[in-house]
Amino acid sequence: MEEIQKTKADIRNDLATIIGNLSENELSTKTKAIEKRLFEFANFLEAKIALLYINNENEVFSKDIIKRTFDYNKIVVLPLTNAGSKKINLYKVDNIDRHLKKGLYGILEPDPQQCKVVPVDCIDIAIIPGIAFDEKGARIGPGDGFYDRLIPTLPITTRKVALALDDQIISQVPTESHDRYVDIIITENRIIYKI
Repeated sequence: MEEIQKTKADIRNDLATIIGNLSENELSTKTKAIEKRLFEFANFLEAKIALLYINNENEVFSKDIIKRTFDYNKIVVLPLTNAGSKKINLYKVDNIDRHLKKGLYGILEPDPQQCKVVPVDCIDIAIIPGIAFDEKGARIGPGDGFYDRLIPTLPITTRKVALALDDQIISQVPTESHDRYVDIIITENRIIYKI
């Protein structure tokens, strides 16, 4: 287990270097291509309630995607992490400029005073963040396990979709028994369906 944790840490560091070496223009172009693919993706277009995320470092930039999702008249749901329970609570957000505040790790999260709780079984599509993925749908996140705990609670009919740069797709993610997978990965060049 310690060996897998070290390998995951090494992968996170390697990808931080790779992404850090991309120019702002390259990163923007790749992100826009991912966004374009997402907004052409049938499962996303058909979904009424979409779980999205506010990106952490080395995850695909999501703010423009969230703003555009509102334009498609979808209900936008964002995660609120609970450090005590190590779980994610889901909240409907109507305005990302006014209804978010800094949460755990300094990432913007829904303000529970201004947003309504959304039951997990209402989610039509879940956009799952990550730092590295493989073609089997295995993922490496920041290491806190929040999404590994959330994914099994999502309905079986909910599509679990990751957004990633092709640079973030590696040959094999080292996994442990608690790790959870995504169904589909959208990159700037392709859509990968879990093998």
